[in-house]
Amino acid sequence: MMGFTSAQRYYLSREPADMRKSFDGLSGLVRQGMGRDPLSGEVFIFLNRRRTMIKILVWDRSGFVVWSKRLERGTFELPRNTQAGASVPLRWEELVMILEGVSLGSIQRRKRYSREKAAA
Repeated sequence: MMGFTSAQRYYLSREPADMRKSFDGLSGLVRQGMGRDPLSGEVFIFLNRRRTMIKILVWDRSGFVVWSKRLERGTFELPRNTQAGASVPLRWEELVMILEGVSLGSIQRRKRYSREKAAA
């Protein structure tokens, strides 16, 4: 059984994906569109244009795993991110909130230690 943890790195593709793509097609989007290595163990997230379907691709030591979800009602919310690039880095908590339909704009975070902020 595979699970997602806060120790993994998550990247959301900025471009809508064709949801007919599977292992090879999505790994091609990771290489060509996002400029990342699909075998890295990082988690890659793709949405369709209407944001009613999501696919998640990850390399699991011995092969690719594709996780898919289609909403019967509503849409997945995109995070507000002003960084440039082909992908948006996400935190594990943000992915969970996107999947569960929590409004990302209404979230207020308390101060916590962050390794990235401590190094700056």
